[in-house]
Amino acid sequence: MESLLGTGENLSMIQMGIRALIMFFIALLLVRFGGMRILGRKSGVDFVIIIMLGAVLARGIVGASPFISTVFAGFVMIVINKALAQISTRVPYLGNLMKGKPVVLYKNGQIQWHHMDRLGVSRTDLLTSLRLETHSKHLDEVDIAMMEPNGRISFTLKTKT
Repeated sequence: MESLLGTGENLSMIQMGIRALIMFFIALLLVRFGGMRILGRKSGVDFVIIIMLGAVLARGIVGASPFISTVFAGFVMIVINKALAQISTRVPYLGNLMKGKPVVLYKNGQIQWHHMDRLGVSRTDLLTSLRLETHSKHLDEVDIAMMEPNGRISFTLKTKT
């Protein structure tokens, strides 16, 4: 097994390729075990876990850390993420702390400049999202616009009577 996977950082091209192949399927299993939420919601927490998982597992491919140790570290990260996701569904405060809460950007015909400035969203950003999300060009058709925890701006259009 050692001749196939190698040890340390002096790996042949074949050994590194075999490690990459194995790690690909391990990463796929870890993400599947973690749930599609990791890839679907794209919240800050999800980005952190994906970046960290990639960084940790890559160390096992290039031999910077022991192969089995990196797999175990990846598994621990997925378990922690899954546990925090379960807890945050039951404890709203923790969920808001980890994922964030929606922020009102436009309401009652007024742009909420204090929120826009705090989040670094310009009027142009708001109008671009309006066109992309609703195919509308005018804020006067919008009841409320919110920056969602995943970074997207959502719009609720006024009801036509």
